[in-house]
Amino acid sequence: MTKADPALRIRTRLKVRQMFLLVALDDTGNLNLAAAANHMSQPAASKMLKDIEELFGVALFERLPRGMRSTLYGSTLIRHVRMALDNLLQGQEALATLQAGLAGHAHIGSIVTPSMTLVPQAIVRAKAQSPRLTIGVTVSTSDDLVTQLKAGRLDFLVARVLERDDEFRLHYEDLADETECAVARPGHPFVQRQDLSLPELASASWILSPAGTILRHRFEMMFRRADLPVPDDVVETTAMTVVLSLLQQGDHLHVMPTEVARAFVDAGTLALLPIELPCKMDSFGLIMRRDHLLSPGASLLLAHVREVAAERYGAASRSTPDAVTDRV
Repeated sequence: MTKADPALRIRTRLKVRQMFLLVALDDTGNLNLAAAANHMSQPAASKMLKDIEELFGVALFERLPRGMRSTLYGSTLIRHVRMALDNLLQGQEALATLQAGLAGHAHIGSIVTPSMTLVPQAIVRAKAQSPRLTIGVTVSTSDDLVTQLKAGRLDFLVARVLERDDEFRLHYEDLADETECAVARPGHPFVQRQDLSLPELASASWILSPAGTILRHRFEMMFRRADLPVPDDVVETTAMTVVLSLLQQGDHLHVMPTEVARAFVDAGTLALLPIELPCKMDSFGLIMRRDHLLSPGASLLLAHVREVAAERYGAASRSTPDAVTDRV
């Protein structure tokens, strides 16, 4: 078979009808059945296949005594043809959805900080624009969320990245940095102190995230760097209902993102301790799979997340090619 000029092949595109024939041939292994599935005669299907093979300059199917079997070239091409047809179908469904009034479902993942601030505001805006859109939010650690994203259970994440993840190509957009602060009940003895020091915090009772999390590690390193003992009077939990209840009932302290703390302070539930903690987390941002096309509903929510983030945090997000995971 004479090979076509490579430049010509690059400029030439398969027609959709030709793509359907290739898929039918791969599914049935029979020219007559593939022709019938595409509502065409056997001679017409045979000629179309010949035209496609001449276009690419390779044999796409082996002619067997009983039927046909795709060659390595054919299998490679058909794999991409199926992907192209799937994308086309998704595009048609997306248009139909938009014409009918945006509905559907979007399910995203978020770490704690944006789940209490950024994400709810974006959801309110998305629902105002599309009341029929069902939105699910999973709040967890970044590594757990990335695992769910890889498995296709989440559309995108507002989470944190730390270690390089070579097994799965992800896209990351930086949104904001996260600083930590110490909080207590409004009447706690430390709240009114103007000379509060790190050594005093080292001997206090704390409510902390479990050992092994990034926040716990950063918290403990804050004392180690100051050559102080790490607090050992600790309750471990990430459940905010438990944290708030414990803080109200005793003299425990808690470390949390400053952005989250402001909401509780404004509500009169908690008070900030008058000390700046030398404890800072890595930035968080948007994480998406490169090979995943978002549904119209997920795309709408993503647009509002970006919009709210730009208003809250100022500078536009920065992109980085690879995503990594943490255990926050």
